[in-house]
Amino acid sequence: MGGQRLPAFDRFCAKVRRDTFSCWVWTGYIHPKLGYGFFNPHGTPVTAHRFAFEAFRFKIPPKMTIDHVCRNRRCVNPFHLQVVTLRENILRGISPAAKHAKATHCSNGHAFDKANTYVTPAGARQCRTCRRNRQIIAGDTNQGTCSTKPASRPLPSNKRRSPARSSQ
Repeated sequence: MGGQRLPAFDRFCAKVRRDTFSCWVWTGYIHPKLGYGFFNPHGTPVTAHRFAFEAFRFKIPPKMTIDHVCRNRRCVNPFHLQVVTLRENILRGISPAAKHAKATHCSNGHAFDKANTYVTPAGARQCRTCRRNRQIIAGDTNQGTCSTKPASRPLPSNKRRSPARSSQ
């Protein structure tokens, strides 16, 4: 035999363990840190789940990503995968950003409602009550109003007393 290479789709299917009505588990290379399967169809590695989605469903639109609805990173079942924005994918997860986005109250128990939620220019949510309290505390600390005794200020250099000279 002359080393004829199988088509990419056939090579892909040979690395999938399919169980009826459940995840199709990728048995090929798994990235050790990311936990996702990778496949090399035409010289450039791609994630196995993206290859599966495009092979069985449709081309993934630009600026879109794939979410594992089953939460299994090794799954390549195209019906367990959904096209979403990167933001939606992150918010569906269990990262600190996702947990914060799902929160209905701040860590001090104040509601994240329209009146009590400040959205920063970067898009992060902050509790207005806690933010106001932090600003008050920071303002008091900077002005020294927490002290019961006024702070002594050094005299300007031209008003300083020179040490007494001893006369001989």
